[in-house]
Amino acid sequence: MRRVLFFLLAVAIIAGLTFAALHLPARATLAFGDIVVETSGTMALALFLAVVVVAYLVLRVAIGLLTLPRRWRRWRAGWRRRRGDRAVVRALVALAAGDSALARHESGRTRRFLGDTPQTLLLAAQAARQAGQEEEAAALFGALAGLPEASFLGLRGLFQQAVARQDWPAAATLARRAEASFPGALWLRRERLAMAVRSGAWREALALAGPEAPRAVFAAAAAATEVDPAAARRLARRAWREDPRLTAAALAYAGRLRAAGSGRAAQKILRAAWTANPHPDLAAFALAPLSDPMARHRAAQLLVSGRADDPESHLLLARTALDAGLVGQARHYAEAARQRLHQRRVFLLLTEIAEQEAAAEEAGEDAAARAAAVQAALRGAAAADPDPAWHCAACGAPAPAWQPVCHACGAAGRIVWESAAANAAPITRQNLPPPLTPR
Repeated sequence: MRRVLFFLLAVAIIAGLTFAALHLPARATLAFGDIVVETSGTMALALFLAVVVVAYLVLRVAIGLLTLPRRWRRWRAGWRRRRGDRAVVRALVALAAGDSALARHESGRTRRFLGDTPQTLLLAAQAARQAGQEEEAAALFGALAGLPEASFLGLRGLFQQAVARQDWPAAATLARRAEASFPGALWLRRERLAMAVRSGAWREALALAGPEAPRAVFAAAAAATEVDPAAARRLARRAWREDPRLTAAALAYAGRLRAAGSGRAAQKILRAAWTANPHPDLAAFALAPLSDPMARHRAAQLLVSGRADDPESHLLLARTALDAGLVGQARHYAEAARQRLHQRRVFLLLTEIAEQEAAAEEAGEDAAARAAAVQAALRGAAAADPDPAWHCAACGAPAPAWQPVCHACGAAGRIVWESAAANAAPITRQNLPPPLTPR
């Protein structure tokens, strides 16, 4: 309806103007200096309109000629942009398909059509790297790093190349530059953490570790490599507080306390660690200063008092009692351990106890029974489960002692103390998410 009204209004205006033109005065006089032209009013109006139209056309032609170079450049830029955009798409498809030759060709066309922009430089660098042209890729990443708005992209590419060729000093320098270019980047933090773990920079690893990382492991490792005793004690205390169940953390903290002359505090830490997670290494460290067998047995009783019903506690008390000549107590504790553990070390300890009992008996039926008990214990040891040992929970590789990183797969914080029977099907995937603290 609105369009109909506008059309009628336009028709009325044109009709009015036409009517007014037809009723102009009969004669019109135009004077140009000495030249005088007389004509009808209608003809004069027609001549005026013709002059206006011609002037307009001349002006348009003049403007068109003056703006022709600019419009040509604009059309040319649009044409190159369209060609470049198509080349970008083809290069991305070639990269995704693994066609390195086509990817390099199309990435070259993108630079030719679009110039050396951050997008084209990154695309060309990735294509060169996929084709194995590391030097060309490094030059492109370097050019990209020189652009203020995209320097992080170039530094990331250079960092990845340095890591691939295991150039750790260069990787560290590039990581610092990338951090300055884009502070707080999560990817960079993870890469710096992996590099710190790989190079054994435990204090840096601890500073970069997030809540999901084994921070107690990093702190214990940092304490072991720290030269300053006070700083090492602080790191060991942090490891202990991060995870009281981590044996390495307890040993590091207790060791630093003992070295500082705080023997009682060290024993307190060891008792708390035994209560949290009994381990033979804790007992060996706690009893190391004592040489008298009876004193060692009493110290062992004090050590395990917080968890006296654990099989590890029974085994420790059986060993110290046997060394102290308390064969009856040793038999009691060893049998208690056998009720819950079917491991080789339990039956070997029972064998030693039976041998001492047999040596104390005179010839007769009791001596024969003791000898039979020795043979039974040896047969039990042959059929028992393997003893627990250190190994990597990620790849299953054995370890001679606890260490922060697996020497076989490089997994951090995955060295655990378990029997081989408990880890019959080890995990073989190496790139696991940050693990829990080992026990």
